[in-house]
Amino acid sequence: MSLSNPRLLACSLVACVLSFAAGMLAQSIVTDASYDSPGGTRLRVLFDGATFGGEVDVGELTFPPGSDSGDHKHGVTEIFYVLEGRFEHVVNGRSYWLEPGMLGYVRPPDTVRHKVPAGGPPVRTLVVWAPGGEAARLAARWKKVE
Repeated sequence: MSLSNPRLLACSLVACVLSFAAGMLAQSIVTDASYDSPGGTRLRVLFDGATFGGEVDVGELTFPPGSDSGDHKHGVTEIFYVLEGRFEHVVNGRSYWLEPGMLGYVRPPDTVRHKVPAGGPPVRTLVVWAPGGEAARLAARWKKVE
């Protein structure tokens, strides 16, 4: 198996991270808190690495129709797995359209932007951040959903 293929590498990384997270989840209490961004994106924290050792964070991100995250950077690797909907994932100015069953990823110091078409359905993704801590950074800036 060659890991020189970026897609294969991303799939392998997600499989490893999800296997690790599943093992940790089986042993730990799941953080099940949700947060809304000012633009309407919702983060449901499934596994908070900052609380449980720091290796990874796992969450469900739901982007509303017409949303645009604007260009931003993360200090960690971010991997998306699309569960529902279709959105544009722009990495360092290069556009990728992601649909259910597809992966997208960025790594530091990439610049990323997520754009969801207006009038379409929301986009629901599983997101993994490694190392952990990104969920806590977002939660500190976003409003907790009661």
